[in-house]
Amino acid sequence: MRQTDQERTRRRLSASAALVAAALLLAGCSVVVSAAEPAGTVATPPASVPASAAPVGSIDARALLATLPVKGKAPKTGYDRVGDFGPAWDLPGQACSTRDLILARDLTDIVRDGPCKVTSGTLHDPYTGKTISFRRGVATSAEVQIDHRVPLANAWQTGAQQLTFEQRRQFANDPLNLVAVDGPTNAKKSDGDAATWLPPVKPYRCEYVAAQVAVKARYHLWVAPAEHDAIDRILAGCAPVMVPQPGTEAPAER
Repeated sequence: MRQTDQERTRRRLSASAALVAAALLLAGCSVVVSAAEPAGTVATPPASVPASAAPVGSIDARALLATLPVKGKAPKTGYDRVGDFGPAWDLPGQACSTRDLILARDLTDIVRDGPCKVTSGTLHDPYTGKTISFRRGVATSAEVQIDHRVPLANAWQTGAQQLTFEQRRQFANDPLNLVAVDGPTNAKKSDGDAATWLPPVKPYRCEYVAAQVAVKARYHLWVAPAEHDAIDRILAGCAPVMVPQPGTEAPAER
């Protein structure tokens, strides 16, 4: 099922947000990392605006970073992706898979099979700057992957063990923490934090680490010392990056 011309135009503009954000960072404007929409919907893509126009309920990412606890990572012992965070891209009560929701949000010129399944589209990859033609299939789907900006294993080692299963499942499907990216690049990232891996496109790093801070604050996670220092060093060189204030869109208890 093909999108209308109006929908295509909207998607193209949304996909250009990362490039616009980079330009505005150089111009001294702030970047707003949008909060996640309720489960089952598509989040509004990030927009870049003057700091004075930042949405109510937002906070500067560097100021929010200063509120996060800093301590060493807990052991990874016992970590199980499905057992601890639920099946991939599945959230009870959500009509479409989370993967399809993020593909629909982040790709342009998308084609669907039915109301949910994205079968093709174009990704303007924020991590590498490449333009990738996505085609769903056994041999091609992995070319575009959905990255957890805060990896699940990192979350497990920085406080997620203390969350309920339902909260961890929400974490694994939260659009604020998810972005469609180049598959091989995501594989290289693995479960690295900001101290060990950053997107190759340097202007995008401001938004990338800001989103990590917002996610960790939302789910009451901590940052490791090297992780904290890496994030702080990046944000120190950015224009203010506004992120959702913790509690403004808190994960729902189920």
